[in-house]
Amino acid sequence: MANYYGRRVLTYTGYIDGKFVRGQGASFVVENPSDESIVAEINSVAAGQVDRAIGGARESFDSGNWSGLTMKQRAEAMHRYSEALKKRADKLKELAITEAGCPVNSTVMGAQVHAPLRMTDEIIDMFLRLPEFDQNPLPLHERVNPYFTVQSLKLYRPLGVVAAISAYNVPFYTAFWKVIPALVAGNSVILRPNPFTPLSAMIFAEAADEAGLPAGVMNVIIEEGLEGGLAITTDPRVDMVSFTGSCVVGAKVAEQAAPTLKRLVLELGGKSAAIFLPDSVGRAAAHGHQVCTSHAGQGCVLGTRVFVPQESKDEVLEAMAAAVANVKIGVASDPETQLGPVISKGQRARCEQFTEAAVAAGGRVVAGGKRPAHMDKGYFWEPTVLDLPDNANPAAQEEIFGPVVGVIGYKDLDHAVQMANDSKFGLSAWVTGQDKVAAFQTGLKIRSGAVNVNGAVMSSYASGGGIKMSGLGRERGVEGLREFQMVTTFNLGG
Repeated sequence: MANYYGRRVLTYTGYIDGKFVRGQGASFVVENPSDESIVAEINSVAAGQVDRAIGGARESFDSGNWSGLTMKQRAEAMHRYSEALKKRADKLKELAITEAGCPVNSTVMGAQVHAPLRMTDEIIDMFLRLPEFDQNPLPLHERVNPYFTVQSLKLYRPLGVVAAISAYNVPFYTAFWKVIPALVAGNSVILRPNPFTPLSAMIFAEAADEAGLPAGVMNVIIEEGLEGGLAITTDPRVDMVSFTGSCVVGAKVAEQAAPTLKRLVLELGGKSAAIFLPDSVGRAAAHGHQVCTSHAGQGCVLGTRVFVPQESKDEVLEAMAAAVANVKIGVASDPETQLGPVISKGQRARCEQFTEAAVAAGGRVVAGGKRPAHMDKGYFWEPTVLDLPDNANPAAQEEIFGPVVGVIGYKDLDHAVQMANDSKFGLSAWVTGQDKVAAFQTGLKIRSGAVNVNGAVMSSYASGGGIKMSGLGRERGVEGLREFQMVTTFNLGG
């Protein structure tokens, strides 16, 4: 097999119906956001190749050569798949640095590589423990009547063909939470990675080839444009779309999937609130530092709206500015780098746009707010702390997806909760307080798909997902695994 990770030219840009293929469409390049160098030149898959991927996935599912296996049989194949993925840990780390711009010693590297590789076997084992059927809770008089007795079951079965569309910030991880559960559940998959970070997607293909998964069960299509993405979200042969990305694109995906009523799981944007109780304002500065240095703030669950008591706001702003003042900005491959680049020139411009909008609406730049003067290459933005006068400020209402934190003062905890909930998003929230009861009660009042009180977990066993514009459905946990199954009510009489 050719080495498709070589610099400059990517030999294969698709894995379709069990075969690595060369793209027949227009060419594009993948940039290293640290220095704007070219990581790879790619030929997009063409429309006909996407059609073959859809057809191959449909045929493989309908044949039952994967969907018809027992859970134990699929688990054996998936454990081989897991081992094949683990062999490629070093390559995944290299790609996280070069195509995603994640600093080599960042804590986020765990999510880029180590967590998903660990979680593969956990997901398989979790699925094996799930019942393949449950009894419907019929009352006795409905189970037994003068004419017959009946047993009513809920059968959990594979859903069909799953279109998986992943995000650029943690490309392997966001694809992983679509591909692995879908495969374990017996579905066939078509993975379309984000064109900013497409290279790691081919690792799923390489592992499928090595593990001997049946042809058509795992497919990968790489493209720069939208044609393939449009096809897999509209084609009636596709049963489900699982998408991670922006709210704007997520809404478009839902619109495209609507005519054929596909099942949707949409993990979209966030503008997560971080409320610090009066007894814990001293921890807010470290929180701001953590948000900015977590992959340059490119995380949808990061608490970028920081709420502190109004009387402590100036103190927090001063401490937060000091905390980010000496952050080491540099290329992702440098072990000393704490803050790497954002993904693209356009994303850097977005940081600039919202910093300016924040000031125009009455805010103030306390730290950062510009491109670092010493970095003449790469898409860098300084860690930025904004003093926001209220929650209506544009920098408090829109997801920026960069190293930008806004600090807002509250009158009391009810006011903090009211502002936290005054958002079109609802993905995650953070509450910090030494008074654990007050922190817990505050968290209960927040409307969000996840609420983290004095801590958080990244686990196979705990699901996440958004409400409002942050999405539909769940990923991870039992709820996330069940998303990839259909429920059949099965009645047995006699």
